[in-house]
Amino acid sequence: MIQSENTFLLGYVIFDKISGKAEVEVVREADNLLQEKIASGELTLPDGVTYVFAGNYEQQERAAKRLLLIIPMSLLAILLILYFQFRTITASLIHFSGVFVALAGSFILLWLYGQPWFMDFSVGGTNMRDLFQMHSINLSIAVWVGFIALFGLATSDGVLMGTYIHDTFVARNPRTKEEIREAVVYAGLKRVRPAAMTTATALIALLPVLTSTGKGAEIMVPMAIPTFGGMLIQSMTMFVVPVFQCWWRESALRKENRSKNKNQITDENE
Repeated sequence: MIQSENTFLLGYVIFDKISGKAEVEVVREADNLLQEKIASGELTLPDGVTYVFAGNYEQQERAAKRLLLIIPMSLLAILLILYFQFRTITASLIHFSGVFVALAGSFILLWLYGQPWFMDFSVGGTNMRDLFQMHSINLSIAVWVGFIALFGLATSDGVLMGTYIHDTFVARNPRTKEEIREAVVYAGLKRVRPAAMTTATALIALLPVLTSTGKGAEIMVPMAIPTFGGMLIQSMTMFVVPVFQCWWRESALRKENRSKNKNQITDENE
């Protein structure tokens, strides 16, 4: 069959990839091999003959360029929303730190998926690695989309905790270091259970996706892995945020006391 596209005659050469290799990596290796053979004279392209890689590779390259714009915009949008909520850059960055904690959790779980010893045990005759389809996961577009979904969820526990700490400080107006710590501990203990329930709900909801095997599972499973790993580790923010809040409030109190002392000294000299 003679085919044509955009007035050019064309033929398709279809090849598959080795298991465990990313599609983009395979195409780049194939392109490098062809370039070497052309440069050495082993392969000669007749005049008017060209080749181009298409298919999934072309779509992933196009999506990767779009993600280079979307990911920074997503992070900036989250930071702006936090700023509108807390009205200070310091408080916004404290709660934004949950994104970096969650990011670390995502990469840890992606690494563990490729380790043969991870969850290599059976429950009720079913191997857990087989149940969750664990194997080496490449950083595909689906994985990066999972990261974007994670960014929005990663600050939930921190905001839940930080908002109540802020309300507690407004109500109590602590004026000493001991009072600040007492207020932070009080607010933190009040919000540990809601924060844990929020995280647990998200994790339980992702379990059916991680174990799915039907049509579209090859996209949905890699998308859910970074979100699950990030939310699992992100629960640390219910402890990290109160520590940062306490440190920030104590620093503000020290600066205020120093300013008062300077003004008193100035008044006495006058």
